[in-house]
This record gives sequence, C-alpha cells and structure tokens, in this order.
Amino acid sequence: MKLQHKVALITGAGRGIGAATALKFAREGATIVACDIHEDAVQDTLRDCRAAGAAAIGLAADVTDRPGFGQAVDTILAQFGRVDILVNNAGITRDARLVNMTEAQFDAVIDVNLKGIFNAAQAVVPGMIERGRGVILNASSVVGLYGNFGQTNYVAAKAGVIGFTRTWCRELGPKGIRVNAVAPGFIQTPMLDSVPETVLARMNEQVPLRRLGQPEEVANLYAFLASDEASYINGAVIEVTGGLRL
Repeated sequence: MKLQHKVALITGAGRGIGAATALKFAREGATIVACDIHEDAVQDTLRDCRAAGAAAIGLAADVTDRPGFGQAVDTILAQFGRVDILVNNAGITRDARLVNMTEAQFDAVIDVNLKGIFNAAQAVVPGMIERGRGVILNASSVVGLYGNFGQTNYVAAKAGVIGFTRTWCRELGPKGIRVNAVAPGFIQTPMLDSVPETVLARMNEQVPLRRLGQPEEVANLYAFLASDEASYINGAVIEVTGGLRL
C-alpha cells in the first residue's frame, strides 16, 4: 500500500473529490483526518474509510478561520503526532460575469479557495519542517490555466494556487517537503448537480474523451503524488482533464 503509516489531512472531505481522495488514501493504508466546515458532512466518508480498514476521524474545520483551523491541527498532532500529507481540497464557486459579480461573491471564493490554502499550509508546515518531510497537494483547476467565462473569482483563486505551488516547492523543497498541484477539468461531483442536462451534454462535447471525469480519477493522482513513488515530483501542476482545453 502506497501510503502505509502516513497521516493525511484532507479538507473539503465531505463529498466529491475530497471524499473520493479520503477513501483512496484509506485503501492505500493512510490514517485519515477528514475535515469539512460541518463535521456531520464527513460521516459517510468516515464510514467508507473505516470499512476499508483505515483509522479515520472527522473534524469541523473552516479553512477561512485561521485560529480555528490551527486548533484542528493541534488536535491532530495531539492524537497522531504529525501530519504527513495535506490535501488542500476545500473550495466553493460563486459564479457571475465581471459586470455582475458582487464584492461578496469575489471575496468568498478568494477566502476559501486561495487564502484557505494559505491558512492550512501555514498550520501544518512548521511540523513538517521539524520532521524534515511532508507532502502538500493543492487543488487548482483547468480554469486556472486557461480562464473561464463567468468565473473571475474562481479563476483568480485557482491561478493563485498554481503560484503558491511553484513558490512553495522552492521554499520547502530544501526542507524535505514536496508541493504539487492538481488541475481537474469537468468532474462529475455534486457541484454539477444543478447544471441542466443540455449544459452537461455541451461540456461532454468539449472534452476529447467525450465524458466527464470521475472523482476517483482525480483521487488516483493525489494518491500517487502523495506517495514515495512521486519522490522527485515537486512544483508540478498536473491536469486531469481528459484533454480539455478551454
């Protein structure tokens, strides 16, 4: 198992890619800390991880709340002694065209999708530096590479995550910490539940593979990057898009 004896903290683990990543890591032998803004949101994730044989706990942790998230990390350290892997997965959307986007919509997405990653990384990095090892995996997006209509806030955040990743790999690599980003394309998650079928059909047509991706297909990449098999991959931004170019 790729992640045997590793302690993995996964934000936004209540559903979608976060839940799939937690389960994949559990199957690879990791101890799972599933974080979400609401602790009850991760109960299904915890059940599945435990059924796979993993030790797993859930924590209510809001990545925009620096003191609160720091306390959550303290809880993890008290129980497990370390965080080996941080998966910065928590994210939201508040879409609107530039002329219609409110400041509140912009700020909410930047706070969760960009500053939240900053907050989470700052909470775990001191311990990783002390131990001389660790892995940070950041959720970017295909839109962070190519832009997307109606997503000024989301694109700015996801492009910023790429900047974080390329900067932190330089700062933290000498400390034994690898930092990489994953850029998913159109993935079949609950975020798409409200999208009309006609729009989903057009999305499928944009992808050379002619289908949406599955959360497990992103989780598989996260598991590889978290493992020692990826020991010389640092500062990479890897697309999981089926060949999509926006």
